[in-house]
Amino acid sequence: MRIPPFVLIAAAAIFALPFGWGLGVAIAYLIAGPNFGQLPAGTVPLSIVASIAFALWPSLSPTIRFVAMAAGTVAFILLGYLMS
Repeated sequence: MRIPPFVLIAAAAIFALPFGWGLGVAIAYLIAGPNFGQLPAGTVPLSIVASIAFALWPSLSPTIRFVAMAAGTVAFILLGYLMS
């Protein structure tokens, strides 16, 4: 059975939210170090918008977008667990 493309795109868009959040925090950490203060207030929304745009961008196949968002989300969850 084949999964319809719109289901993969919707799932990629849902996975884009935690992926964008983790990406925004990682960028803030890279810019300012462990005491990044309020910097994620600027980087997190931009990263979420960028990840949603990537998840909905039609130039790549829906499977690639879904796998990228799912793998990134799992990687950020594991990284957050290991750092706590």
